[in-house]
Amino acid sequence: MLNRSEPPAAGRPAAPPAPRPDPQAPFEEYVLRSRAAVDAALDRLLPSPPECPPLIAEAMRYSVFAGGKRLRPLLALAAADAVTAGGPPADDAAVLPAACAIEMIHTYSLIHDDLPAMDDDTRRRGRPTSHVVYGEGIAVLAGDGLLTEAFRVLARHPPGDTPEVAARKLRVLARVAEAAGVGGMVGGQVIDLEAAGQLSPERRRPAEAPAMDAAALDAMHARKTGALIRAAAVAGAVLAGAPDAAVAAVDAYAGHLGLAFQIVDDILDVEGDASTLGKTAGKDAASGKPTYPGLHGLEASRRLAAAEIGRARASLAAAGLGGRLDAIAGWVLHRSH
Repeated sequence: MLNRSEPPAAGRPAAPPAPRPDPQAPFEEYVLRSRAAVDAALDRLLPSPPECPPLIAEAMRYSVFAGGKRLRPLLALAAADAVTAGGPPADDAAVLPAACAIEMIHTYSLIHDDLPAMDDDTRRRGRPTSHVVYGEGIAVLAGDGLLTEAFRVLARHPPGDTPEVAARKLRVLARVAEAAGVGGMVGGQVIDLEAAGQLSPERRRPAEAPAMDAAALDAMHARKTGALIRAAAVAGAVLAGAPDAAVAAVDAYAGHLGLAFQIVDDILDVEGDASTLGKTAGKDAASGKPTYPGLHGLEASRRLAAAEIGRARASLAAAGLGGRLDAIAGWVLHRSH
């Protein structure tokens, strides 16, 4: 298992390290302690005055520490654990900063998604969204800041300039950039806006254009949701020194997991309530967005999610990997928020 600790950044007080989860601890305990370690590391890695203006530091932290599942950093840590099982444990200094950087990118995407020009949401993780609290300009800049700081973290960590360390960092930087960019999240959001008719009048799809089919819906969410989930798991495996075959198995697992996560998210948008979800329920259907329940129905969507989780677990089993990745797959399928 990983030792969830990291030296503090220069000039920052050291936070008490989070207790190391026992290898046999219940999954819930593992998640709570790993989240605590991620939060402590995020606090150390995020810039603060006088390095940056107080307002932007506050706005970035407002969204980063609003709560959330921390799925992506948990995947990075669990993937590192899985590929090093039976040998020396993965080095926290190598994996934990990357896990935090990916959470920064995820949070940036939420800030921007909530803007009036995008999904126009006023609630996120149970409290007002960034643009409601700080205004649209600061919200945009907070998202920009988180995205940029994430790549600074990825470039600086893990420390060391050996060819092996440099090669791993470059591989992770390239994969995360691909996942966050126009071939990944940005491209997926473009497809989503187009499908929902949220473009300028001259750019909107004609009313007679065919609706998005199942393959197109999968492809959109493979970019919008799945790409960063895959990058998180791959980053953990690569930085832990996994061989290419193990990295490929983790990548396949996370691809199926990402689709399952989105299918369940769409189901919860129909069946959940705002107090449990921490965001506006029913917003996707009201906005005309393509969803799995809208295309397949609720029961078929549940079967699709279960099938994706089955494929994710099969990818692990074929490579002899397990650990907490299997439990994370079960949690994704059965989550209530």
